[in-house]
Amino acid sequence: MDVFLQADPFGPDTLPLLLLTAGLLLSMAEALAPGANFIVVGIALIGAGLGGLLLTTLGVAGGILTLLMAMFTLLFGAAAFYGYNEFDLYGGKGQPQTSDSDSLKGKTGTVSETVTPRGGQVKLEGGGFNPYYSARSMDGTIEEGEEVMVVDPGGGNVVTVESMGYVEDDIDRELAADRARKATDEEPPGATEEAEPETERE
Repeated sequence: MDVFLQADPFGPDTLPLLLLTAGLLLSMAEALAPGANFIVVGIALIGAGLGGLLLTTLGVAGGILTLLMAMFTLLFGAAAFYGYNEFDLYGGKGQPQTSDSDSLKGKTGTVSETVTPRGGQVKLEGGGFNPYYSARSMDGTIEEGEEVMVVDPGGGNVVTVESMGYVEDDIDRELAADRARKATDEEPPGATEEAEPETERE
């Protein structure tokens, strides 16, 4: 116990244990927040810590130990990063992901918690690793299970959504009005041809 108290807690002799502890803590943090990429740094620190413990049992100490552990950290970090990206541990490879909040505009999804002008939650299709977003409605209440469309991404923190039923009604009305305009603008093709021969006979 006296030896541990006399040793520098942040010195080269205790560095392997500190790295190992930090790596384990970061790996546990990844379990709590998947996709935060803590696992890459955690594996790098665990590898460096275990390598440092092995080197201390072989008698390596001081600055050489610190230098070798720094190299281990880079080596294990690069390997963990490669493995993380190559083997697609979370199954998100090839899935559409949002690049910024503007890419959320026009996305559709379903209401997971009733959405009001004050708040709620939606699950967006192609919304990235975590497709759940805080949301508010333009006006009125949108019940759970209804389909919605993002009309204002709002910086990605809170999206403003509108019910697809409402959106489809507007679109349907516009299409119907456009068809009605085209129908009144066009005359039947045979109507002008028939009218001309009748005037010639008279």
